[in-house]
Amino acid sequence: MNNVRKLSFSLFYFFFSLGVAVAAQPYPERPIRLIVPFPPGGPSDIVARVFSQRVGEGLGQQLVMDNRGGAGGAIGSELGAHAAPDGYTVLQTTAGTMAINPALFPKLPYSPLRDFIAVSQLATTPYILIVHPGVPARSVKEFIALAKARPGQLNFASGGVGTTNHFAAELFKLSAGVSMVHIPYKGTGVALTDVLSGQVQLMFMNLLPAMPQVRNGKVRGLGVTSAQRSPAAPDIPTIAESGLPGYETTGWHGWVVPAKTPVVVVKRLHAEIDRAAKHPELRQMLEAQGTEVIGNTPEAFAVALKAETAKWAKVVKAAGIKPE
Repeated sequence: MNNVRKLSFSLFYFFFSLGVAVAAQPYPERPIRLIVPFPPGGPSDIVARVFSQRVGEGLGQQLVMDNRGGAGGAIGSELGAHAAPDGYTVLQTTAGTMAINPALFPKLPYSPLRDFIAVSQLATTPYILIVHPGVPARSVKEFIALAKARPGQLNFASGGVGTTNHFAAELFKLSAGVSMVHIPYKGTGVALTDVLSGQVQLMFMNLLPAMPQVRNGKVRGLGVTSAQRSPAAPDIPTIAESGLPGYETTGWHGWVVPAKTPVVVVKRLHAEIDRAAKHPELRQMLEAQGTEVIGNTPEAFAVALKAETAKWAKVVKAAGIKPE
C-alpha cells in the first residue's frame, strides 16, 4: 500500500510539475496565424500586413497571413471564432464583419460580442462624399437642400448591399432626412466608373482612391466622414462641419482573438500593437494613405465594438435594409 501511495504521489508531482512548466512557457513559441477575411490587396489586407510585420518583430515570431475572403468577411470571421483560444490565431476585423454583418444577417455563424475578445483597434479610414460635376451642389449643405427638393431622384452607388460605403450613405440619408435611391454594384471600382460617367450622381468612397478623381475635377468632393479633417485631404471639410452636425462614420480595422484566450496573451499582443502603433515609419506609411493609426486598449476597443454594433443595427432597422 505504501508503494502504491508513493507511486501515486510521484505521478501527481510529475504531472503537476509538467503543468506548471507548460503554463510557464513564454508566449509565443511558434508563428501566429493572422486571418484576414478579405482577398489580398484591399485596405484591410494592407493594414494587416503593415502591423503584422512590426508586431511580429516585437513578439519574436512571424505572423503568417491567411486571407480567407468571401461572404462579406463572414467565412474568415467564422474560422477565427472557432479557432483554438491559445493565442496562435488572431482575426483582422472591420466594421463590416463585426457590426454591419450581425445587423444584416440574423443567422450569422459567429457572434462578434460572444465569440471574440477585443485586442486593439488598429486604424480608421474616412470615406468621402463625391458627386458628379453635373450635380448642382458645392457643399454638403447645398447637397442636402438639393436632395430634399428632389426626393427619390438622386441615385447613390455602392460596392454592394451591406458594404461599409453603402451604410455610410444610409446613415447620411437618415441623419439628413433625405430620400435617395441605392444602386448597388459588385465592387467600388465599377460603382465609381458610373459616377464618373454621370450615370449615378454620387457615392461614398474610401478617401485615398477617391482623391485623384477629386483633384483632377472628374468628381467633386463635398465632405469627409470622419470627426476631424483628414491629413491626407486637409482642404476637404468634414460632413459634420459643413452641413450635418453629428454625422460620423469611418472604415476601421482591428484585431480580436477567440473567446477564452488567456488574459496574459491578450495583454502581450496589445503591448506589441501599442508599440507598433507608435513607430514613426508605420504611422507615416499608413497616414500617407489617409489612414489614422489608433492602437487603443482592449477595453476601449470592446466599448467601441458595442457602440458600432448598436449604431448599425439601428440603421438597418430604420432604413429597412435587406440582404441581397
